[in-house]
Amino acid sequence: MTRLRKVMLEELQRRNFSSETIRGYLGAVERFAKYFGKRPDRLGPDHIRQWQAHLLHERKQLAISGTSDRLYTRKRKK
Repeated sequence: MTRLRKVMLEELQRRNFSSETIRGYLGAVERFAKYFGKRPDRLGPDHIRQWQAHLLHERKQLAISGTSDRLYTRKRKK
């Protein structure tokens, strides 16, 4: 476990977050770092903006895809 992950885990536990919340937060930081191929402590505000833009685009694509899948399924059932 990296020092940063350990500090984050200890802080979340100190604040009495549930184990599911802790797992979610640690996972979010891990996905953020993997997207850029760098350790989280090497990422800055510009990376955060790029990550947010990526997530917004990804959500829009999922929403569009999910909607078209539901429409297609409805048409097939009729």
